[in-house]
Amino acid sequence: MEIFLGKTLKELREERGLTQREVAEALGIHSVTYLHYEKGQREPPLSLLADMAKFYGETVDYLLGLED
Repeated sequence: MEIFLGKTLKELREERGLTQREVAEALGIHSVTYLHYEKGQREPPLSLLADMAKFYGETVDYLLGLED
């Protein structure tokens, strides 16, 4: 899950022309923490995963690679 999630987060962020810092600020987390999620070094808690899905306008299933 971690690698797919990280790749998806990075692609969504780049498609929107956002920096890691901008996304992290919008989610209320430190930019280094967000970097770890993109690199697949950490897994976000479920509540943050839901916030990420809302932020990007996607479903949690999409972020996790369970749907196209």
